[in-house]
Amino acid sequence: MILDYHTHTPLCKHAVGEPEAYAARAVERGIEEIGFSDHCPMPVDYDTDWRMTRAEYPTYIEMVSRCRKAFPKLSVKLGLEADYHPGTEEYVRDVIGAYDFDYVIGSIHFLGDWGFDNPNHVEKFDGKDIYKVYEQYYDLVGKLAATRMYDILGHPDVIKKFGHRPTRDYEPLELRALDAVARAGMAMDVNTSGLRRPAKEIYPSLRILKAARERGIDITFGSDAHDPKLVGESFSEAVAEVKKAGYTHFRRYTKRRFELVPLP
Repeated sequence: MILDYHTHTPLCKHAVGEPEAYAARAVERGIEEIGFSDHCPMPVDYDTDWRMTRAEYPTYIEMVSRCRKAFPKLSVKLGLEADYHPGTEEYVRDVIGAYDFDYVIGSIHFLGDWGFDNPNHVEKFDGKDIYKVYEQYYDLVGKLAATRMYDILGHPDVIKKFGHRPTRDYEPLELRALDAVARAGMAMDVNTSGLRRPAKEIYPSLRILKAARERGIDITFGSDAHDPKLVGESFSEAVAEVKKAGYTHFRRYTKRRFELVPLP
């Protein structure tokens, strides 16, 4: 089987299509399990234009439940993409604990007050020491893992989204972050949306996948679809890439517990 655990809904304010449309696309593409993982509510001063509000949170749960009823032969999982941002940990812990999720993806979208993966703010890379930007990002990945709040690390090297890469060797930054992910027992989101971005590479890179495999870090798959047509996008490439790294299985989650499933 294959699954897509990273999909969104219109509640995040930058996606289109109801959950049923995403489920229908999964069926078309032979994907046997789909998980919704929309952007979680955050404090009112944090990224309000790109996520559901706390008042909309119950609506999200209802939307996924409705989708399950509409597609009884498709496995539909209730997930959440929850940000890690220093100072918001208790708020996010409360948000995660409000419902019985199948899995929680932990992602980093901000360095301080800079939404570095937002195309509206890409110009802020100009003039920065890119190595230091990467250093800050991977330090946050380590802190995210240390919270033990999340099951899956979302788009692990999304810092490369717009094609910025340091001229210095930054592999040691990646490896320290991976050590933290391994200690936490988390999986990684093999996220194909990087192929659709200027990075032109799956998140994470083959180098990271190989190092993660050496550390016993498992994987899941995600398209990061914000449009139904992108469900399962480029999954053949993703499966080929993880096999190059030595993977033979991936994780499937239920109620925040996982089983290992052979790769197709």
